[in-house]
Amino acid sequence: MDQQLIDRIYECSFLPELWPGVLDELARIAEAGGGTFFTVNSHTGIIRWTASAAIREHMATYVTEGWMMDKQRQRPARLLKALAHHPGFLVEYDVCTAEEVEHNPTYRDFLRPRGFGWAAITNISLPTKDQLVFTVERDYDRGPVESAFVQQLDELRPHLARSALVSARLQLERARVASETLALIGMPALVFDEIGKVLAANHLIEAQTDHIRWRAQDRVSLKDAAADVLFRQAIDTLNITDVAPTRSFAVRGADTNAAMVAHIIPIRRSARDIFVRCAGVLVMTPLTLPQAPPIELVQSLFDLTPAEARVARRLTGGESVEDIAFTGGVSLNTIRTQVRGVLEKTGCRRQAEVVALLGGITIAQG
Repeated sequence: MDQQLIDRIYECSFLPELWPGVLDELARIAEAGGGTFFTVNSHTGIIRWTASAAIREHMATYVTEGWMMDKQRQRPARLLKALAHHPGFLVEYDVCTAEEVEHNPTYRDFLRPRGFGWAAITNISLPTKDQLVFTVERDYDRGPVESAFVQQLDELRPHLARSALVSARLQLERARVASETLALIGMPALVFDEIGKVLAANHLIEAQTDHIRWRAQDRVSLKDAAADVLFRQAIDTLNITDVAPTRSFAVRGADTNAAMVAHIIPIRRSARDIFVRCAGVLVMTPLTLPQAPPIELVQSLFDLTPAEARVARRLTGGESVEDIAFTGGVSLNTIRTQVRGVLEKTGCRRQAEVVALLGGITIAQG
C-alpha cells in the first residue's frame, strides 16, 4: 500500500484544495482518465464536487445539467442501490447487465460521447447526512475496470472515509470559532447552513431574546415578521451570484422600535470547500442612544449608494423630501426614487421608520 498516498488523503482533511491531485492518483491506480468526488446532502439535495483537472470540465457539465440528481438520466438504479449497501468500490458489471449499461442515459448520452464509459464507484455515508461519492472514470476503449484495480481502491476506501469525516467535523469547529471570535469584539452572531439551520452561535446572540426566536431542529427566526422575510430571502439567494437581496435591514424589538440591524454575510469562494456546510453568518449590530450617524456609517450598514446615504442622513436631520430636492438642486422624482431605495435596503415601510432607525445608530462601544 502506498503510504505517501494515504498521507496525502489525510492531508486533504485540512487542505481540501489537494483533492484533485489525490483523485488523479486514484485514477492512475485504475488506469483511468480521471477521478471525481461528490458530496450530496440527503436533506437539501445540494451537491458539491471536485475532480481531476483532466475531467473537471466534463463534470461541471454533468452537475449543471442535472445528470446526477435526475432519476431518469443518472447511472443505473440497480448500481446506485447496490452502492448504498456495499462497503467498497463497484464496477458496472458487478450488478448490471451489458444491456442496462448500453441503454443507460448517463453512459449512452453523456460519458461515451466524451470518450468515457467505464467506472469504479463507491458511496460513503456521513453522520452529517452527506453522501460521499468517489469515482474513477476510465476511457471506453480501455474496457471495464478489472477486479485487481478495484481491490487496490478498496484498500484505500477506509482512509478516504476517515479523511472526509475529519474534514466535516473540522468545518463545524470552524463555525463555532468564527461565532466566538465575533463575540470577542462585541458582535452577536450565528453561523447557518444552506437551509438556515444554526451550526454555531455565540452567547451575545443567544441573549437577543427580544429579537430572535429559537426553534426546534436548530432553526432560528426573527420576531420582527418583516425582518424575518428578508432573512429568509437572503438565505435562499446566498448562492445565486446575480441576485442582490437585502443583506442589511432593521430588526424591531417587542415594542416595535428599531433596536438592531441584521447583517447577512455569505461564506463563499476560498471560505468554503467540498465539505463545508456553512452558508453564511448573521451578525446583529446594536442600536443605542439617539445620535445622527455619519454618512459613511449609514452607507456601510445598509449597502446604500452615496446618494441614498445622503438622503437618509438628511431625513434623519429633519428635512422633508421637498427640502432635500430644493437645496440639492435635483428633481423631486429623483429624491423619491432614492428614498424608495433607502426603504427597500433598510427593510422599513415608511420614512418615519427610517428616521427612527437611523436616529438610534451609534458606533458600538467596547
